[in-house]
Amino acid sequence: MLKHNLPRVPSISVDEVADLVDGGALLLDIREANEWAENRIGGAQLRPLSLLGDWWRDLPRDRTVVLYCRSGNRSAHATNVLIKRAHYDNVLNLSGGILAWKRAGLSVETT
Repeated sequence: MLKHNLPRVPSISVDEVADLVDGGALLLDIREANEWAENRIGGAQLRPLSLLGDWWRDLPRDRTVVLYCRSGNRSAHATNVLIKRAHYDNVLNLSGGILAWKRAGLSVETT
């Protein structure tokens, strides 16, 4: 079995996301457009990881940004990149991604 050695990144649980978003945090889905079309967390914006180089400069530095993907791996990677290479200090990874969101019984939007 392959073990991924992702660096620890600042993370947030599904229980904490709503309060942050209500407080002005930006929620970004970094999955691809076909995944977004299947289901997504309400209020999120699509920013595919594959296009990170196109959108990272547009992120606000004055508010919290929460990234999520399917399981939390891609968003952890993106969070790490934004912190280490782009020097953002306001980026969080949603632990467990949209799978954890759904396991918690929270609703998703579909097309």
